[in-house]
Amino acid sequence: MNTLDHFLFGIYPYIAFVVFVAGSLLRFDRDQYTWKSDSSQMLKMGQLRAGSNLFHIGVLFLFFGHTVGMLTPHFVYEPFISAGNKQLMAMVSGGLAGLLGFMGVTILLHRRLSEPLLWLQLVLGLATVPLSAQHMDGSMMMKLAGWAQAIVTFQPGATELLTEAGFIFKAHMFLGMSIFLIFPFTRLVHVWSGFASVAYLLRPYQVVRARRLNVPAGRNQPKTTV
Repeated sequence: MNTLDHFLFGIYPYIAFVVFVAGSLLRFDRDQYTWKSDSSQMLKMGQLRAGSNLFHIGVLFLFFGHTVGMLTPHFVYEPFISAGNKQLMAMVSGGLAGLLGFMGVTILLHRRLSEPLLWLQLVLGLATVPLSAQHMDGSMMMKLAGWAQAIVTFQPGATELLTEAGFIFKAHMFLGMSIFLIFPFTRLVHVWSGFASVAYLLRPYQVVRARRLNVPAGRNQPKTTV
């Protein structure tokens, strides 16, 4: 591993994470009026709706799939599924979700910073599927997951796990971290609002009572209709 690899996969992940969190908080605090998806409406409404649905379904599945797949320790799922079968499941489900997201973001693609990067990231992700098929024992998946878990838990030697990872894998990982880096400065910040809306499901019901007017004694009270 050279110095560039140590920076890109040992230091850059923390830089991207700090900018992702701090930038999102600062933007919400200072520029709340820019906190929106702000579609350009360049496409017909039917196409826009279809593209948006395909993109969000695919990308949300990929986001949670990557999070669970990369950060779940091997011993948790080992009694139920082998590393090779887990990789096969990830290839099939991730490939299908990637195709949905790719079709959606292609429909939505217009001259913005975030969409071309997401489009390229989906292309790189789909390109890893045939490469993963060359390691059906799950060995490469285990190394990539080990790198992610080592980064999250601040363990040394994380970059050494990527010695045998090919260029496509590394490019996919680097661009993914870069998307988190630019996240606070793009329209992607509205994703936070989507996650925050789940909190409304846990809020208690609001009780609204009719306000009674204080009418002086002796006066006829006005008729009201409900």
